[in-house]
Amino acid sequence: QVQLEESGGGSVQAGGSLRLSCAASGDTSDTWETGWFRQISGKEREEIANINEYGTPWYDSSVKGRFTISQDNAKTIVYLQMNRVRVEDTAMYYCAARPYGILFSQSGASWGKGTQVTVSS
Repeated sequence: QVQLEESGGGSVQAGGSLRLSCAASGDTSDTWETGWFRQISGKEREEIANINEYGTPWYDSSVKGRFTISQDNAKTIVYLQMNRVRVEDTAMYYCAARPYGILFSQSGASWGKGTQVTVSS
């Protein structure tokens, strides 16, 4: 099982930048894809970006062009660079990792505990 820990959250003004990190430990050899999710208070958790073993990224339309997902060479840290943040980006941000053939929502995926991002106007 992979253990994940998010960091880098905090408070930022609208238009500013923040970089989140997701550090993986344990057996990461089976990790196929790592994703960033966020949950706005009172709403369901939504996937906003992911990156696979080959480094191919995907973005939700709400963050495309503003956020960038990347991973280090060892593929043990996944970053989410957040630029031009908006008040509506305020949420708890989570990272998750899954093996090939397993959905993030299924048993076998790993989740971190989250890091809060608050954007003020």
